Amino acid sequence: MRQVKRAEEAAMTRKTVDCRKYPSAMNCSLSISGEEEEVVRAAAEHAVSVHEHTDSPELREQIRASLDDEKATV
Repeated sequence: MRQVKRAEEAAMTRKTVDCRKYPSAMNCSLSISGEEEEVVRAAAEHAVSVHEHTDSPELREQIRASLDDEKATV
């Protein structure tokens, strides 16, 4: 029972961001899921390396604001 509860708690804290939600010339299809800080960091790196954005606190706040809760698959 304890493991199930931990899995549920972990699933509730996971976040996701999906490039398909945002129009771009690249038609990017990347989706990133994980803990909030992991997703913000990875999405910022992706935005810089693929979409030629400049990494900044503002970019990371925009990413953070666009995060969705990941639907539980457990």
